[in-house]
Amino acid sequence: MPIRTTTLGAFPKPDYVPIRDWFHVDMGEDNYADDVIKAWNEDPENDALFRRATAEVVRLQVEIGIDIPTDGEQRRENYVHYQCRHMSGFDFSVLTRKVMREGAYVTDLPSITGAVRAGDPVLVRDWREAQAAADGRPVKMTLPGPLTIMDTCADRFYNDDRRLARDLADALHAEVMALAAAGCSHIQVDEPVFARKPGAALEYGVEMLERIFHGVGDGITRTAHMCCGYPDRLDNPDYPKADHRVYYDLVEALDGRIDALSIEHCHCHNAPDLFEKFRSTTAIVGFIDIATSRIEPVEEMAARMREVLEVLPPERLIAAPDCGLGFLGRERAEIKLRNLVAAAAAV
Repeated sequence: MPIRTTTLGAFPKPDYVPIRDWFHVDMGEDNYADDVIKAWNEDPENDALFRRATAEVVRLQVEIGIDIPTDGEQRRENYVHYQCRHMSGFDFSVLTRKVMREGAYVTDLPSITGAVRAGDPVLVRDWREAQAAADGRPVKMTLPGPLTIMDTCADRFYNDDRRLARDLADALHAEVMALAAAGCSHIQVDEPVFARKPGAALEYGVEMLERIFHGVGDGITRTAHMCCGYPDRLDNPDYPKADHRVYYDLVEALDGRIDALSIEHCHCHNAPDLFEKFRSTTAIVGFIDIATSRIEPVEEMAARMREVLEVLPPERLIAAPDCGLGFLGRERAEIKLRNLVAAAAAV
């Protein structure tokens, strides 16, 4: 069977979208708070622009040939904080300064000042808008996992990581169940912090991931994404990424507990024996480096896909980028995705 293709979340926003992506802002000092947190708004007058952008990027993915597109996160200023704004317990007017990503930068983040509880689901609307433009292909919706939320906010209430993670998982579970009830068949929880904090991931993060997906029922593809860290800009080889060797323990812990697991492979080029740990879970494998302007040739992508197929059957391999495509810009992202689809077809 042909290798399926998917994207993983962020897609370059058209110029007319009225919010800025967090990764296009200087994270240091007050810049992130001023340019992203304080500038965010969901003014109803902008709704038509968000719907237009969502339809545009979904149709482009379909035209390129992506089998499982995403909404491109066109309504999101930050994939973590967008979700948090729709839960109780988060205060975006009370900001806390925090050292991030093992000292890569210091920035002001929203604070958890009360018990975290689910609010009204927001992703059902986003999924319906995207699905309407997908020409029958299933749109995958993404949401952040508990460990990643905890790492991207400041806890001023719980002082108990496991209890906070559990409440976050329960709130996210409500969003997942609403998506499943609406008809969304591909739901992805993003947990890049698993790679940075494998101890916490193995101690309670995997359990929380299962808690999020509990009871979704048949017909839902339960997916998790673990990249090694989003860069601060294109073509910065010195950005501190997580050590990809933690994938060995993480894949082994997650295999069989979710349906599909997304990992980086273009940036780090994992050894073949890693894929032997995918005994039942489908591997979503990155063949596009989202942190470099270099265009990976079709032949190069195809060769790397064949390496993985020495271990996995084609029905359990899905080709993807390493992470979201936001840094690449529209033209470069489109070229890379077209090469990905061509490579999958060639293999």
